Amino acid sequence: MLPTRQGSIRLFRVAGIDVFLHWLWFLAPVYIVTLGGKRYSSLVWNVLEVLCLFAIVLMHEFGHALACRQVGGKADYIILWPLGGVAYVAPPQRPGATLWSIAAGPLVNVVLAPFFTVLYILARQFGWEDALPDLYRFVESIWIVNFVLLFFNLLPIYPLDGGQILRALLWFFIGKGRSLMVASIIGFIGVPVVMIAAIFGHSASLGVMAVFIMFNCWRGLLQARMIAKMAKLPRRTEFACPSCKQPPIAGPFWICHRCRARFDTFETNAICPNCGEEFPMTRCLECGEAHPMPDWRAAGYAPTPPPLP
Repeated sequence: MLPTRQGSIRLFRVAGIDVFLHWLWFLAPVYIVTLGGKRYSSLVWNVLEVLCLFAIVLMHEFGHALACRQVGGKADYIILWPLGGVAYVAPPQRPGATLWSIAAGPLVNVVLAPFFTVLYILARQFGWEDALPDLYRFVESIWIVNFVLLFFNLLPIYPLDGGQILRALLWFFIGKGRSLMVASIIGFIGVPVVMIAAIFGHSASLGVMAVFIMFNCWRGLLQARMIAKMAKLPRRTEFACPSCKQPPIAGPFWICHRCRARFDTFETNAICPNCGEEFPMTRCLECGEAHPMPDWRAAGYAPTPPPLP
C-alpha cells in the first residue's frame, strides 16, 4: 500500500535521486487550503504554507536517501503523496546500516526545529501577531508542522520511522525476522490508537493513516514469517551476494523467464537445465540486487582444505 511511480509526475533529480509527485498529492493542498482558508487574508499564504510543507517533507526524505547511500545502500527515487513522502531505500542488510538510514529522516526535523523555534520566538517578541498577522500565522504553522511531523514519525508504530527504528534496534539482539515480527505486532497495537485519535479529532487523514499502518503491519508479519522460514533453509556458503554478503539458499528458488522451470541457479552455473537459457545476472533473494555469477563466487567463502598429513 505504498505509492508507485505509475501515476506519478517526475519533478527533478538531485544527487542522482529522482523526485516524483503522485497525483494523489494534490489532495493535500486542497485539504490545507480548505482547512486554513479563513486563517489568512489571502490565498497566497496558503500556497506558501503548502510549499513549505512540501520542502520540509522532501528534506526529511532526502535525509533517508542520502544516509542509505552513505552506508552503501541503494536509494534512487522519492515519491511525495498525501500522507507525506516515501524514500525508496534499500540499505545493506545490517541493523546498523538500516538504523542510520531510517533515523536520518527525523534528524532532519531535529536540525530544522531550532531554526523554526527561534523564528517563532522573534515573531512573538516583535509583535507580528498584531502588526503582521498573516506572516505570524504562517511562521506559527510551519513551526507546528515541523514538530508534528517529528513527533508523529517517532511514534514506535511500524511502518513509521519510529517503528522502523525500534525494529532496527531489536535486530541487534533478536535477529532480522523476529525484530520485524515484534515491530509489526506493536504496530497493530497502535492502529486503534490512531483510529481513536482520528475519530475524536475529526481527522480523515489520521483515519487513512490508520488503514495504511494496518496493511503494512500485516505485510510485515508475512515478511517476518518468510524470513524465519528462509533462515532454516540450507545455504551455499561458497557463494555470497556482493551487495548484502548473504550466502544464497540452496534449492530451486529461481524461475526461468523462458520456459518457467524452477531450478537452483548456483547448481547449474546460471543455466536453465530445462531449456538451456543462460542468465548473465543472478538476483539475490535477500536484498533483490542482481550480480554476475563470478561476482557471487568471488564474494563467497571457499571451504578450507583439510590439512596435509
